[in-house]
Amino acid sequence: MANYHLAILKRAYIDMILDGSKTVESRFTITMRAPLGQIFEGDELFLKESSGPVCAMAKVGQVKTFENLTPKEILKIKQLYNKDILASDEYWQSKMDCRFGILIRLKDVRAIKPIHISKKDWRAWVVLTEKANFGLLPMNLPSAKG
Repeated sequence: MANYHLAILKRAYIDMILDGSKTVESRFTITMRAPLGQIFEGDELFLKESSGPVCAMAKVGQVKTFENLTPKEILKIKQLYNKDILASDEYWQSKMDCRFGILIRLKDVRAIKPIHISKKDWRAWVVLTEKANFGLLPMNLPSAKG
């Protein structure tokens, strides 16, 4: 059974995901937190614009995780994967002190009718549960834009 996730992104990244130029979502953190250890191939992602609606969905392809990262290793990840991540040099510089990372290959990306949800916390990633799902779980899945 697939897990469902809510990922918060800047609009520019959502647009790059929707046009197919950005095929990998990356998350780097100082401490271990979602989605590390909680996301698997076949899971579903809801993509929400920062301060905006949920406006796209994607299926999770390959997942790569990294632990005990050093700045040298982060630079190697940038060199190997930034053609698919499309992050700025400033992004990579801001991640140099991170110890954990995850790369999530996105597939079956699709725009959906925008859904406005009430999310007030600062989490950039939420693993959805039956009780905490912002009304997004399968029985409420929106139809794709036609």
